[in-house]
Amino acid sequence: MNLTISKGYISSDAGWFMDVFHVKDAHGNKLTDQRVINYIQQAIGTPTREARKAKPCTSKQMLESQQAEAHSDQHTAIEMTGTDHPGLFSEISAALAEMHCNIVEAHAWSHNARLACVAYISDQSTDSPFDRHRLAAIEDHLTTVLRATTSPAAQVKTAAGLREAEGTMMTSMERRLHQLMLSVRDFDRPSRATSRVSPPRLGGDEGRKKGGVWIESCSERGYSIVSVQCRDRPRLMFDTVCTLTDMQYVIFHASVDSREGYAFQEYFIRHVDGCALNTEGEEERVINCLEAAIERRVCEGVRLELRAKNRVGLLSDITRVLRENGLAVVRADVATQGGKSVNAFYLRDVSGKDVDMDFVESVKREMGPIDLAVKNEESLMPMASSDANQRSRFSISGMLKSQIERFSHNFVAIK
Repeated sequence: MNLTISKGYISSDAGWFMDVFHVKDAHGNKLTDQRVINYIQQAIGTPTREARKAKPCTSKQMLESQQAEAHSDQHTAIEMTGTDHPGLFSEISAALAEMHCNIVEAHAWSHNARLACVAYISDQSTDSPFDRHRLAAIEDHLTTVLRATTSPAAQVKTAAGLREAEGTMMTSMERRLHQLMLSVRDFDRPSRATSRVSPPRLGGDEGRKKGGVWIESCSERGYSIVSVQCRDRPRLMFDTVCTLTDMQYVIFHASVDSREGYAFQEYFIRHVDGCALNTEGEEERVINCLEAAIERRVCEGVRLELRAKNRVGLLSDITRVLRENGLAVVRADVATQGGKSVNAFYLRDVSGKDVDMDFVESVKREMGPIDLAVKNEESLMPMASSDANQRSRFSISGMLKSQIERFSHNFVAIK
């Protein structure tokens, strides 16, 4: 619902629990809309007379959530995982276009040279789900693409295979992406010498910290205490809680707080078998997985938003232009709304240099009616200091100038 948790307390014992969350809306204001409050009561499952009588709220977030849930019945779900490289998302988009697939919705995350993608597709000619024979052909083709360019461990699962995974179709899109990234071990690194989530020195037992996550023992109560300190951002608690849950740990008590742009989280956990973390290796894995969960949404680059009349192959065309001009897609959110394709791409330069933001005005001048929304993405890691004259300067207008004309008439301005 796009609410921000500024503070929270979690406690459970003897089969009872009490969770307290201090929340604000996306603009930092107190919730006053009774429809939203009623919807929260319904969604969490607390039956009240008002909640039972309440009608579904018509806010944008709730409608988008309902539309996303409908995709699971109206279209074919497909999941892809593998070793990432610049241009892989473009290659996947091209492969789907070759198979005459209409991409209704797609979300992709790239982290630590791993890629996870979840998409809803339909038949180009009928806009309906595929039969088993077509699904098998699509799965084989995508598997060939992924394994030819990444590794034999790449996987593709379509709706038939997904139904065999318990709870998959009931899992939220973002949580499923976390699970997929966990399955391809994006938490593995060649070196753990530095961490992108390292907080400033805030006191405490610095020797026991590893990056922004560290673990202590509460042996008298049989808990392990997991502490997280890092730059605050939306959905941070969602990411850490989902990761602990998917790793088969139960949170019995917790406190979360946010001050001056930093988040402070403390979780008292046990494994589902009732035991605390017993070995150094187990602690190391929990730390690595939590750091990876925190980092997955962090994109050091720019966010590019555009809207166009939807058609088969549009996503392939857009991502190919980006790839051919040295931009890697590290995160993508693609959706369709009323015949329009709404795309958000998080981009970085494949050379590792900064993408200059001064190109926005030149885009508007040179491309006329095409209005691209572009903004910097904040990072959890402070940007390294460097001479401004040494920063690579990049013009998006130059990137799109020669290639965009063939489908530019399909673009409309983002309001």
